[in-house]
Amino acid sequence: MGYEVCATAASEAEAVSAATRLGPDLMIADARLSQGSGVSAVEEILRAGPIAHVFVSGDAEMVRARKPDAVVVRKPFGEAELAEAIDLALAATPRSENLCRPGDGH
Repeated sequence: MGYEVCATAASEAEAVSAATRLGPDLMIADARLSQGSGVSAVEEILRAGPIAHVFVSGDAEMVRARKPDAVVVRKPFGEAELAEAIDLALAATPRSENLCRPGDGH
């Protein structure tokens, strides 16, 4: 899809630590992690400032109940669904000058 993965995390603490350390322009977070919640991790990460994010979940309604404006992709999903969700999340978030989107010519 043209994006570089800078980290993966299996737990809420790992996600917060990686995002704090790496400062990503985009996060794709599973709503349920092996330890903790992806929703809670993203909430904590966003306290430092806006970052485009997409939640993936088998229970999209649970995510939307907690975060009504969330961009959520229901599992299982295909590449086209994920690409559309990423576009929505990026459009809804102030653009980082460092982010190179596929097709931007950067």
